[in-house]
Amino acid sequence: MDWNAWHGKYDVADSWMERRLRTVQSQTRAALDDAPAGPLKVISLCAGDGRDLLHVLSDHPRRHEVRARLVELDARNTAAASETARLAKLDQVEVVTGDASLIDQYRDMTPADLVLVCGVFGNITDSDIEGTIGACNQLCKTGGTVIWTRNRAAPDRVPMICQWFDEQGFELQWLSEPGAGYGVGVHRFTGTPRPLRTGTRLFEFVGYDVLRRRETAQSG
Repeated sequence: MDWNAWHGKYDVADSWMERRLRTVQSQTRAALDDAPAGPLKVISLCAGDGRDLLHVLSDHPRRHEVRARLVELDARNTAAASETARLAKLDQVEVVTGDASLIDQYRDMTPADLVLVCGVFGNITDSDIEGTIGACNQLCKTGGTVIWTRNRAAPDRVPMICQWFDEQGFELQWLSEPGAGYGVGVHRFTGTPRPLRTGTRLFEFVGYDVLRRRETAQSG
């Protein structure tokens, strides 16, 4: 999968990807609006070209209060994100070209006020989804927010994802409608952050296309 070219689908007007992006951006803006006064930390896993966060920060009243780290493996995407941040004069945004599954990438940014896990859950196995959610209480501060996405193709994993978040001390704040054509969820952490387990890997990024082929082969 060419993940740089894949981002071009966001530019197709009223496509499901464009609508999902607008939804994530809206929920990101709301999370920043509702966050306590003072400096804020934001981390984004598999951040792509960063448009879900950077396009919000560019004109947000709290833009200069936000310290953010975006981690993405594709160097073309990180180059685009870095240029977007530069043009918007977002001096506290750090774009890292690296493996977002390695928890050490976030070591000095946790616990964060906002954690973005967008474009991840549809590309990893169920066990890795559960494990990543299990680690969100290391990434997120008490009262902090996790915004995540997952396609709603059968078998629909969104209800299970909500259950896994609930089991880890997160309360559901908002969930897109089942018929929206995509899944976007917002959870708030009500527990106490756990120490970061450095040296651990959160998931293996398999890819949606590979997962689909596996499921088809198993069902056949």
